[in-house]
Amino acid sequence: MKPYSRRQFLQTSSLLVAGAVVASSFELKKRKPLLSFSTLGCPDWSFNQIIDFAAQNGYDGIELRGIQREMDLTKVKELSTAANRQETLQKMKDKGLRFVDLGSSATMHFADPAERLKNLDDGRRFIDLAQQLDCPFIRVFPNSFPKDQDKAFVMDLMVKGMLELADHAAGTNVSVLVESHGDLVKISDLEAVMKAAKHPNTGMIWDVCNMWAITRESPTEAYKALRPYIRHTHIKDGKMTGDDIHYVLLGQGEVPIFEAIDALHNGGYKGYYSFEWEKLWHPEIGEPDIALADYTRVMKAHFM
Repeated sequence: MKPYSRRQFLQTSSLLVAGAVVASSFELKKRKPLLSFSTLGCPDWSFNQIIDFAAQNGYDGIELRGIQREMDLTKVKELSTAANRQETLQKMKDKGLRFVDLGSSATMHFADPAERLKNLDDGRRFIDLAQQLDCPFIRVFPNSFPKDQDKAFVMDLMVKGMLELADHAAGTNVSVLVESHGDLVKISDLEAVMKAAKHPNTGMIWDVCNMWAITRESPTEAYKALRPYIRHTHIKDGKMTGDDIHYVLLGQGEVPIFEAIDALHNGGYKGYYSFEWEKLWHPEIGEPDIALADYTRVMKAHFM
C-alpha cells in the first residue's frame, strides 16, 4: 500500500472543508424562513398589486384577510368562481407565491344559537374555499369573553366550535387554527383550549404581540408550552402607552419579537412568519409599501 502523502492529505482536507461549507450553505437555504404578509396591511390594494409587491420584495406567501376592504373572501372577484380561482392560482404560481392562510371572521365563543350557527357556517365556507385554493389553514378566533358567562364555559364553546369545523375539514389538507387573540392570550388558557381541541385538523396561530401586550409572559415560555400546536404565526411589533399599543416597524418597539422568532427557528418551525401590519384597523400607522418592504429587509438581515 502506498504511503498517504502530505499533498494527498491536504487535498483531501480541502475537499472535506469545501464539502462542509456547501453542506452548511445547503442547510441554511433549507432553513431559510418563509415570509408572508397579511392583506390586512394593504386594505386598498388590488389583488394584482398585492402579488406584484410580494414577488418584488422577496415574499413566499400571502395571508388573505380581505381584499380592497371586502372581508368575506368568498365574495372577492378573484375567488368567487371556479374559473376565477384557477386564474388566480396560476397568477400566484407565476409569481412563486402560495396562499398560506385565509383569515375568516368566524368567532368561536358565541353561545346564542343563531349567532353561533352563522359563525360556524362562515368557517365551513372558508374551509371549502381554502381547499379549492390549496391553502393549508383558515383562521378563527375569540375576542373579548362575555362578562356574564363563566370563563370555562366560554372556552368550552371555543373547543366545541373548533372541533365541529375540524370535522368539516377532515379528509382535506385544511386545518382550523385559533389565533391567540382577545381574551385568549394567557399561556395556560391557550394550552387548555388546544389540548381539549386536539384533532388532526386543528392548531393555533401564535400572535406573539397579542399575547405579550396583555400578559407580559415570556415568548420562550409560551413557545415551550404551545410548540405542539403552533402551525402559523403573526409577527408584529409595537410600543406601549399604558394598556394601548401603537404598531411600529419590526424591531423598533418593545415586544420581544425576536425572542419568539429565534425560539421558533431554533425549535425547527417550518411554517410562515407572517407579518400582520394592521393598517385596516389602524389607519394612522405607516403606509403598506414602506412597512411591508421593511419587514423582509429586517427578517433577512436577522437570519443572515
